[in-house]
Amino acid sequence: VQLQASGGGLVQAGDSLRLSCAASGGAFSTYTMTWFRQVSGKEREFVAAIRSSGGSTHYADSVKGRFTISRDNTKNTLLLQMNSLKTEDTAVYYCAAGRPILSAITSIPMYYYWGQGTLVTVSS
Repeated sequence: VQLQASGGGLVQAGDSLRLSCAASGGAFSTYTMTWFRQVSGKEREFVAAIRSSGGSTHYADSVKGRFTISRDNTKNTLLLQMNSLKTEDTAVYYCAAGRPILSAITSIPMYYYWGQGTLVTVSS
């Protein structure tokens, strides 16, 4: 599966942004899809995940209530709607595909395929 993330940019605190991840070359609908993010010099961290059917979502506490993950299996597309952005949301955002068990859904090694990342910068 090839993943292509897009939609990053420079916004102000309080603004909204929507990230997209386009998938090709594989059975998108069979994978759990997840967004991670990484700040330079820090470890990559889990942001949000959505199960293959779209019926189950999971969020990091830091984004719960502000971010919404969704997917369209007919279009092989993953989305991340980010509202009420904060300066601490500044990072490179990566989409990833895998088949983790629930207890490992935030674990980076559980994901086989990764997009190239899209930079989100939130200014104060």
